[in-house]
Amino acid sequence: MTQTPRYSLAASYREGLRSMSAFSSRSAESGLDPLLAELVKIRASQINGCAYCLDMHTKDARALGETEQRLYAVSAWWDTPFFSAAERAALRLTEAVTRLEHQEVPDEVLDEARRYFDDEAVGKLLLAIVVINSWNRLMIVQRPPVGDYVSPHS
Repeated sequence: MTQTPRYSLAASYREGLRSMSAFSSRSAESGLDPLLAELVKIRASQINGCAYCLDMHTKDARALGETEQRLYAVSAWWDTPFFSAAERAALRLTEAVTRLEHQEVPDEVLDEARRYFDDEAVGKLLLAIVVINSWNRLMIVQRPPVGDYVSPHS
């Protein structure tokens, strides 16, 4: 199903888009491993059903050297041998923050992330997760065309 764009933040609230872009840039410049950041973005986008962001971040991940096998397995990361313990902790944290089923992130999820990442890195991960969840929601509302994105990393 091809979706027709129905709203444009750039046209209706340009300052809001600039603010969101600055927030996103700050996260991207945090020093978080770029491939790990892409895995986080892909998993949150899968959960949220954001086709635009999935198209974008799978292309960015490929351009950064991510394998097809791992990209295909992100949606079932827990049941594959393809991800490191640290990546698993980051993906588990991504799911907990994205879903917030009980309005909290379980202590054991945060504790697991802290076994593999120092406090600053956990903060960077959390910011990346919040940023992609925000973009997912904005893109789902706006319905931009999917498929035309070209990675700047290509």
